Amino acid sequence: MEETISLRELFETLKKRLSLILVITLLAAAVSGAISYFVLKPVYKSSSQILVSQSAASSLASIAGVSLDTDAKYIETYNVILKSPYILDQVIKELKMDTTPEQLNGSVSVTQEGASQVVTISVTNNDPAEAVRIANEIAEVFQREIAQLMRIDNITILSKAELADNPAPVKPEPLLNIAIAIVVGLMAGVGLAFLLEYLDNTIKSEQDIEKLLELPVLGVVTTITPNEETESSSVSVQKKAI
Repeated sequence: MEETISLRELFETLKKRLSLILVITLLAAAVSGAISYFVLKPVYKSSSQILVSQSAASSLASIAGVSLDTDAKYIETYNVILKSPYILDQVIKELKMDTTPEQLNGSVSVTQEGASQVVTISVTNNDPAEAVRIANEIAEVFQREIAQLMRIDNITILSKAELADNPAPVKPEPLLNIAIAIVVGLMAGVGLAFLLEYLDNTIKSEQDIEKLLELPVLGVVTTITPNEETESSSVSVQKKAI
């Protein structure tokens, strides 16, 4: 016999396990909020911009022996150079940082602003002042060293990174983390509710007996408590006395 589950049964299952679902959801949100606010360290981001003139691009194209008809092609070369150990190692030495070029590479990103010749150097760090220092130092070292590496000197620092009065961290995002935790907790609670309902094989109603035995229910014997029995006897005595 094929069993079917109606929407009403699904709703009743959710209604019966509503407290469990709410507890799991609230617990997930509380844990996420506690971790976001008290465990994870805030990460700050600072950026500096450099301008690559068109003559620099043309010079780079002639050196490479290829045709660079768009900025997007040659900007990849600067991306590699900016994050190369050659540049980052000098940044580490000049700032006297206790890190490696590989570790510093993970906190540096280089992007081209649209189709322009402006390159943005972004640095993330737990210290906002340190992020500013690193971003500016990378731009300065790149401007100085690119003249020797590529025989071009048309790199200009367009804007330096600055430390704001009240820097705001870019990570973590507590509200976003809590929202995600609520969704995950809700899904986990619903899934656990249906799992418990599936594993629960106890008989609770006449419908359960009919499904299990595939036989109709002829009658139901109710449970009478001692108090109900005493009250029923008293009513019977009163009726006889009348």
